[in-house]
This record gives sequence, C-alpha cells and structure tokens, in this order.
Amino acid sequence: MTGLTDTGLRPRNYDLIVFDWDGTLYDSTALIVGCIQAACADLGLAVPSRTDAAYVIGLGLHDALAHVAPGLPPERVPELGLRYRHHYFRRQHELSLFQGTIDLLHALKARNHWLAVATGKSRQGLNEALAHVELKGMFDGTRTADETASKPHPRMLLELISEFGVDPERTLMVGDTTHDLQLARNAGTHALAVSYGAHEPASFHQYNPRFVAHSMIELHDWLAQHA
Repeated sequence: MTGLTDTGLRPRNYDLIVFDWDGTLYDSTALIVGCIQAACADLGLAVPSRTDAAYVIGLGLHDALAHVAPGLPPERVPELGLRYRHHYFRRQHELSLFQGTIDLLHALKARNHWLAVATGKSRQGLNEALAHVELKGMFDGTRTADETASKPHPRMLLELISEFGVDPERTLMVGDTTHDLQLARNAGTHALAVSYGAHEPASFHQYNPRFVAHSMIELHDWLAQHA
C-alpha cells in the first residue's frame, strides 16, 4: 500500500491513528459500569465498585467479566455475559459520541490520516455503533476483541499496522485506559491518553503517553498540532 499525500502545510507525524471506542470516542463508561454491576446482582454475585467495574472496560467481554467476578466458575461466565448484554441492549439508545468527535475525525481525514478503531467490543456491537450515519466511511479499518486477541495483547494493533503497511513509529494509539496504553507499548507504537473515560489519569504516567487530554477539545488541539 502506497503512502498518503498530505494536503496540509505541516508534515504528518503519524500515518495511522487508532482509537479505542468506549470512553474515548463514545460516552459509554457510566452505562457499561452500571450494566456490569446489574449483571453481577442478577446472579447474586458481589457487586463490584464503580472503580473495579470501570477498570475492565476495554478488555474483551469474557475477560472483563471473569475479572470482576473472580469467584464465578468459568463455565458460568457466559451466563454473566448474557445478563450484561440484556442490560446493555435495553439502554444503548441512551449513548452518544462525545461532543466534538465528528469534527475531530473530519479534521484528521482532511489531513489524509488513516483512521482505525481497536476495541474490546464485539464485532456486532461495534458495527451497530458505526451504523450512525455520520460515521459511515469514517474509519479505514477496525478490530474487535472477539475476532482477535483482547487488549493488552498487541495483535489487534499489529494487524492494523500490517493492513495499512505503516511503521509502528508512524502509528498513534488513542485510548482512555491503561489497557490501551499497554497495547500501544506491546505493539511498539506511540500512545495518547484521554482522562475523561474509564481510568484515572494518575495510572497513565508509567506508560509515558505523548499527552493526556482532559477533554475532546484538548484532544482535537493536540492532534491538530502534533499528529
């Protein structure tokens, strides 16, 4: 695959920008936490705290639920998953992109960056989210946890790097959790963190992200200047 031609005056630092979905572009952290807690309550399990439930956001669903319910026999984790999906699908209509997300993505597309998503969501769940009319054709590639390895294993990011024929040093991973930052480290790419999602920003520093954005505006401005 040949390189892209940049239409901007500033040279591009990254050819491929990969976004996490939940908590990074999609304002879903609170709902996911609530659904995890409700699913555990349904099965009579200890209900995890908000912090513990938020920690697993970004992992594949099976890994996430096994982590929040460590005493649950492995054969019952799918049952917990069904209860989670029951609660999530009942309320997913409440969710929306963070304000400013569409403008951010359009600005990056205008500079000819390849854009991709690497998420712990299922393929079905991501496809439903991407059916939003303003997102059609926005992303050049996507990977989900049920079709490759769950974060922080580097496979989903390495597959995207291979798909677009870019160098890891020319790839930027953007996410709201330490799972995203560890994914980037494992794949040898740069990382950028956002603090408005699932994980507290104090946990980010050990991964040395290029920047920690505290709002979509800050994310937009940093990418406009540095990506």
